[in-house]
Amino acid sequence: MMLTTLATSSYAQRICVFDPLGSSGDNYSLIKDYALAAKQWGADLILKPYSDERLAALDFKSGKCEAVALTGIRARQFNQFVGSIYSAGGILNSEATKMVITLMANPKLAADMIDHDTEVVGVSTLGSAYVIFNDRSINSLLRLAGRRFGALNYDKAIGVLVDKVGGEAISVELKEIGPMFNTGGIDVIFIPLIAFKPLEFNKGVGTKGAIVRFPVATTTYDVLIHPDKFPDDYGQKCRAWFANQLNRQLVLVNKIEKGIYSKYWMELSPNVTPGYLRIMREARISLTKDGIYNKKMMGILKKIRCRQDPKNYECLLNDE
Repeated sequence: MMLTTLATSSYAQRICVFDPLGSSGDNYSLIKDYALAAKQWGADLILKPYSDERLAALDFKSGKCEAVALTGIRARQFNQFVGSIYSAGGILNSEATKMVITLMANPKLAADMIDHDTEVVGVSTLGSAYVIFNDRSINSLLRLAGRRFGALNYDKAIGVLVDKVGGEAISVELKEIGPMFNTGGIDVIFIPLIAFKPLEFNKGVGTKGAIVRFPVATTTYDVLIHPDKFPDDYGQKCRAWFANQLNRQLVLVNKIEKGIYSKYWMELSPNVTPGYLRIMREARISLTKDGIYNKKMMGILKKIRCRQDPKNYECLLNDE
């Protein structure tokens, strides 16, 4: 084991870091601090900033980088278990986010962090994803019918949700979603608000659109490695470090959300909320059966929801 540790720590490891703002973004800053901490665990990380997440994932997959930092949606292709934290209605508040991300650092789940030649060594949060409209008259489920939704072309789950509300899913890459929404090419998007200013979604919202104050999913920011390029026991030490950074990330997310002008927000009618929750639950069940969402993760998220709200009707059901 000592020989393995010495061999894997004798050269620098490249980490592809996705951040919409490149090396000037908050996510990049988090990974810079992580790289400093990683030195004590035998790694020497060289950061490579990417504003195009697709390219970062491709370079990691091809071996041009030994590590990568991506959104949880994109990371699902490498690890379905952790990638399924981002699920429709899976967890919808900061306390639930704390519970699940803290759990990801538990050594009992170490085996779930490894899938083939990749290992998840860090899970953080980018905050909740919200529905953003270019027309605030879209204030009911019926009015979603026929609307054009931006559907990330690597996330099959969005297409299922859109189909359930009668919308039209327009396949887009992440870097395209801002320009398409802002120019009216799509009407509705699901996005964490940490991306609102960098991608200038205010242009698409304008004076008629709105951000619905109803989170639909929790977005994670994940770090993955090719474990054979790193020292033994490296992953568990990293996961503990990222769990300890959780409050820092939640403070950042809260600051960003509060910094968005109140005129952009729209409250969701209490009469509409149950319908949205029902659709998201149906989508989770369907996507789990189809193998898109991880069944074990869906069970964990349900336990967290029911711990928060034991009287919720779903807690008596066994179909999820």
